[in-house]
Amino acid sequence: MSQMANIVAFDGASTPVSHTFYGKSITREKGIITAIYREQLSAVPEVAQGQITLNLKQMSSGVYRVAHREEMPVMESVGSQNAAGYTAQPKVAYVDTVETVGFFHPRSTIEGRRRVRQLNVNISNGVTTSVTPVTTHAVGEAFDLLGMPN
Repeated sequence: MSQMANIVAFDGASTPVSHTFYGKSITREKGIITAIYREQLSAVPEVAQGQITLNLKQMSSGVYRVAHREEMPVMESVGSQNAAGYTAQPKVAYVDTVETVGFFHPRSTIEGRRRVRQLNVNISNGVTTSVTPVTTHAVGEAFDLLGMPN
C-alpha cells in the first residue's frame, strides 16, 4: 500500500477552487482502519477545515466495508459587535457531508471492485463517455485493493 500522500481536488463552486487535504492520522481500533486527511488553511480554525475520512473494516460475514467521507464545514458570518466593541468569534454553522460506502465479498476481484467504483463515480458525475479509472490515489486504492495508506 502507498504512503499517506496529500489528496488534491477541485470543488463544485461556480469558479472551482482547488483543495489540498494533508494526511493527519491513521488509526486501527476494533478491526477498523481509519485514515484522516484535513485541509490546513492558515486563516481558518481547525474545527472549520475540510476533512476526508477513509474507513476499512472486514465484517464478521467476511465482507469488506470500505467508506470515504468528505466534510466541508460552513462558518457563521459575524455581522456586528456589541456596545463594548466586542465581536464574537465565528463558529461552524453546519457541515455539508457526502459519504460513499462499498461492500465487497472476499471473493471479489480488484477489476470487479474498480469497475463498480468507476461506475459509481461516472453516474455521480453524469459522465456518459468512456473514462479511464484513476487508480493511484487513496480512495481508489482503498476500494480497489482493499488497502489503506500507511
